[in-house]
Amino acid sequence: MAENGIGASVKRKEDNRFLTGKGNYTDDINRPGQTYAVLVRSPHAHATINSIDTSAAKAAPGVVGVFVGQDLVDDGIGGLICGMAVAGKGGEVAKMPPRNVLTIDKARFVGDPVAVVIAETLAQAKDGAELVDVDYSELPSVVSTSGADKPGAPLLHEEVPDNLTLDWEFGDAAAVDAAFASAHKVTEIELVNNRMVTNPMEPRAAIGEYNSGTDETTLYLTSQNPHVHRLVMAAFMNIAPEHKFRVVSPDVGGGFGSKIFTYNEEAVCAWAAKKLNRPVKWTCDRTEAFLCDAHGRDHVTKAEMALDENGKFLALRVTSHSNMGAYLQLFSVSISTLF
Repeated sequence: MAENGIGASVKRKEDNRFLTGKGNYTDDINRPGQTYAVLVRSPHAHATINSIDTSAAKAAPGVVGVFVGQDLVDDGIGGLICGMAVAGKGGEVAKMPPRNVLTIDKARFVGDPVAVVIAETLAQAKDGAELVDVDYSELPSVVSTSGADKPGAPLLHEEVPDNLTLDWEFGDAAAVDAAFASAHKVTEIELVNNRMVTNPMEPRAAIGEYNSGTDETTLYLTSQNPHVHRLVMAAFMNIAPEHKFRVVSPDVGGGFGSKIFTYNEEAVCAWAAKKLNRPVKWTCDRTEAFLCDAHGRDHVTKAEMALDENGKFLALRVTSHSNMGAYLQLFSVSISTLF
């Protein structure tokens, strides 16, 4: 290996700080006058939200604010977006159903946030969240990737018939079909690439802080992509004008891709900090991380290989169903079309 320039070993500078407990992660940060947020989440995979009664939570000790999805909509806050418009068969672009920061009409996965309670202490916020009374009507749900687009399967979004956001293909279908028709042997395999929770050592966290003197918002969060967080939340979600919106990502304790995306809780903290004129902090617990972090994989695939009499590969045909989850994340569709 070269001693200088390209290929040279670069000495790590951060190890002593981390190994002696002097790292600075988002949850280590506390701001003056800070409050704490707890999200109220759906216990159902699929359910209509008939009503949300927040009166008891608002009267609970230490609670300074209780908000539902309509509160953000009324303030002009936009929903989370998918930023990759991939085209499929016939040039049709992927269907991208809307996603409010706090869901309003119905819950679409276990853990879908429906309300937020903000209080002086984390314990008070948790107690207040237990007092939010949500009336649900449970709906049928699908728990298998291979069954989601079957005829008669429960529909998650009215805007997405057959639960199919994109039908995508790559290659020369006619040539592949011809190769298979003339093949000496065809072999096939069916594969399930199981769903994966990234589970980084440091759960996600966010702190929103608003300066009323300068009309500036600062968001501290554990992020692999702070510049994109700032762009998306300013330009598409209307959290704050970009020139008055600062995103700070301190030390990050692992991400593995899941901290690239823009999440509900971060938007809630930034918006509520201005609404209450006080810093708002949220730290994900491990259960929330399993429910609400962006998951990976979950492909059900059938692969076929056409060979001639000498074992030479003639063509490969792969049909794969990729689970996008209940909503599209920032880069969801593009990730599944990379293979």
